[in-house]
Amino acid sequence: MEFHRPRNLGWGRAAGLLYGDWGTSKAYVIGLAFGAMGFGSLPIILAVCALSLIVGLNYIIICKCFPQGGGVYSAARPHGRLLAVVGALMLIADFTVTAALSTWAALSYLNVPAGWIPLVAICAILLIGWLNFYGPRHSGTLAIFLGIPVVISVLGIILLSIPHLTSKGIELPHTGFYPNWVAFTGVILALSGVEAIATLTGVLKPDKGSTPEAPRVVKTASKAIIPVALEVSVGTALLAWAVLSIPHEFKEQLVERRDDILRFAAEHYATLLLGNTGGKIFGLFVGVSFALLLLSAVNTAVAALIGIMFRMSGDNEMPKSFTRLNRHGVPIIPLLVSIFMPVGVLLMAPGLEALAGLYAIGVVGAIAVDLGSTSLNRSLPLGWPSRLAMGATFLLLCAAWLTLAHTKPDALFFVTCILLLGLGLRAWGQKHKGITSVTVSEKVAAMVESMDLEKLKPKPQEGGKILLCLRGITPVLPFAVETAKMRSATLYVLYVREVAVAFGASPSKAQTRWQDDPEASLIMKAACSVGEEAGVRVIPIYAVAAGADSAIVDVAATLGVDELFLGASGHSALARLLHGSVVQQVIRHLPDEISLVIRG
Repeated sequence: MEFHRPRNLGWGRAAGLLYGDWGTSKAYVIGLAFGAMGFGSLPIILAVCALSLIVGLNYIIICKCFPQGGGVYSAARPHGRLLAVVGALMLIADFTVTAALSTWAALSYLNVPAGWIPLVAICAILLIGWLNFYGPRHSGTLAIFLGIPVVISVLGIILLSIPHLTSKGIELPHTGFYPNWVAFTGVILALSGVEAIATLTGVLKPDKGSTPEAPRVVKTASKAIIPVALEVSVGTALLAWAVLSIPHEFKEQLVERRDDILRFAAEHYATLLLGNTGGKIFGLFVGVSFALLLLSAVNTAVAALIGIMFRMSGDNEMPKSFTRLNRHGVPIIPLLVSIFMPVGVLLMAPGLEALAGLYAIGVVGAIAVDLGSTSLNRSLPLGWPSRLAMGATFLLLCAAWLTLAHTKPDALFFVTCILLLGLGLRAWGQKHKGITSVTVSEKVAAMVESMDLEKLKPKPQEGGKILLCLRGITPVLPFAVETAKMRSATLYVLYVREVAVAFGASPSKAQTRWQDDPEASLIMKAACSVGEEAGVRVIPIYAVAAGADSAIVDVAATLGVDELFLGASGHSALARLLHGSVVQQVIRHLPDEISLVIRG
């Protein structure tokens, strides 16, 4: 039985989440480029902006091809499970450094003393991890609200700098192609965050006219990607011009403030128009705005790490223990890993430039695997122009990745450690799950894949079907058993474990045995015992889903039950106001032919 996460993420919130990660890149890319090339960095920044726009357009095609989400993991899966795991591990490396680098940049924009940044950054990541213990809450809406001040800050800097924009101080690169290419690959991390939209497609609202069985999210994804891609590309280019228009006598200060170079630019141009006080106030506004959005990107990265590892475990690519949930539906071990990996990176590579060196290799690797896998998949409905454009972008990113591996040994060492650790956990988990790999011909594989396993399952006895939903031993259990006994009906007992995992992770494939859930096991055993004493056939059903209401309706409709039994909610009025009533949602979506019985 298959369950789907509810598609309730509109393009606005999706754009907010995307901007919360991708849009923050300008906060450190311009400073890194200036630190590397000084006043001759504009051509490199423009090249990175053009590449960001091209990659964004490519990801509209990827969202069209993979509407169920999963990002690079889903794109690489048709070419082989191992390639999918490698792509996912690249993404894990990306999000790990995202959390560390975004925290460092946020504290730099708050003017935290450099000596205190590592300690404060570690404390901030631990705090964000503690918040994620309770599951993601309205992250899309929060990202929108945090993104608005940043957009105002960007527009403010550009407007204040317009009277002072000049090309006189801009220098052309003094070196040959290879040094400029190396500098380009060093700031290519402006691509960071674009992979998030491909991971989110599994929860995007479908386009009008599409069905749950064949969803389309092209329009929704386009509305989310295009504004963010334009803002990132055009905004970064204009901000870079504004920074490079600052007189050369401020070069030492620009180099010193390269970690928060946009705040320095805001202070400089606001001071020219509004005086010292106005400059400090606007600089503070810009610093706080970027810092909050960067911290939001840290939260997004932690949530994404949890979702990736949870999904991989559900697909038997990580140990089974990675699917164990806390009482709030959050996977415990992935949560701990998502906290301590960024902390370890901060201890290993303190400093924005050192973190950027580790960052780019994961970003470029994950995007390259995604683009290459999509362009080479002949089963996808892609025209040759799209395929060729995506293939060319893939080759460019491959060249960038190889350059990074050659010029940044620390980054190569880091991503190698992630790959070895991830593949080792995969091998250990599969061994303990009794999974082994065999090599067979394509004909044999096609025979196995086409086999209808549902036909091999024993059919339950007919005579009516009753579905009982339980979250505890309540009076509704004996009532349902007595009803099933009188009607000689089969009683299905459903327990729904709500899981709080973001970014399209598929909860349906993880922890699908009620015997592995202590709370569910007690309830199911009690229900089976009561049913056995009454002579009623009881069939336990365990579902892991993002929402109990959608899972209940899906199970009831799939089984074709005659009646659905629910216990009355014991929530207080305040709880119902904050979380909504599951019963109300079930009533709203339950098919008319299924009777609903609510037992107090």
